[in-house]
Amino acid sequence: MMDKQQAADIRDRLLDAAGLSLDRLPMLHVILDRVATFCADQLRHFAASPVYFSLSNVESQRFGDILEPYESNAVAGIFHAPEWDSHILVGFDRDFIFTMVEVLLGSDGSEPPLDEERSFSNIEMRIAQRLFEQIGKAMQSAFALVADTPFKLERTELRMDFAVIGRRNNQAVAAKFLLQALNRGGEMFIVIPQSVLNPMRQSLARILVGENSARDSKWTRQIAGEVQKTPVTLKAILEEKPLSLGEIADLKVGQVLELRATPRSRVKLVGNDRELFWCDVGQADGGILLRVDRFIDQDQEFIEDVLAR
Repeated sequence: MMDKQQAADIRDRLLDAAGLSLDRLPMLHVILDRVATFCADQLRHFAASPVYFSLSNVESQRFGDILEPYESNAVAGIFHAPEWDSHILVGFDRDFIFTMVEVLLGSDGSEPPLDEERSFSNIEMRIAQRLFEQIGKAMQSAFALVADTPFKLERTELRMDFAVIGRRNNQAVAAKFLLQALNRGGEMFIVIPQSVLNPMRQSLARILVGENSARDSKWTRQIAGEVQKTPVTLKAILEEKPLSLGEIADLKVGQVLELRATPRSRVKLVGNDRELFWCDVGQADGGILLRVDRFIDQDQEFIEDVLAR
């Protein structure tokens, strides 16, 4: 008879050989979207110009096939995830590095983008290393939804042949992110060995819900602050008189319209064409003021209006 441990080992081997079904791991896409959001948020503190990150593609491939297109065209950072006892690879292509150098050094984008097939300079490599450190923090925050671990940058590599975190024929998941800034862009990619994701399959297969996991509190506060700054126009309506189009066409200059409103009538306070409050009218220091009496119940107002007709 086969025990449970043997059955689990066989199942894991079959999964390693076949590759992960990314459609069945919706939480992985959520996490990678959060990586993009956190990256933009981290770099906003260093960049004078707006920087936008977006997740463009997620696919499962062999490790060698993922890295081959980036040979001589990218810099890779090797991160150690101690809680997972494994490594993650993050890479920036040439356009990404050149764009971020211009952004971080204060360029306004007026000059044409750099298009040179040359080695990265010392300044570019130092900026890349600083960016890797920020990306490591973004990944730690995003992956904390399912399995918390720090990501420690161990080294950087310019040769993809040396960016080794597993055998070249092993399966891995590659996530590609699009950078946009100064009317130009670049690509960042994250390579995660399938052996890292296999133990988290159950957590990645379902969307986690709840206040702590579904929200980024800093982003929520920022959105709330911006929403509260939205200008709203308030109007106080003392009386509304229905007229036909013909009656309006017959109005003459000097004609008097009789209203049923009195100083004791309630005033309707409207904000951006939405009825908000009933108010009482008063006076103070020679001016007219309103005192909010109660909220307007839209459903109740509609019922009363129908019954009145």
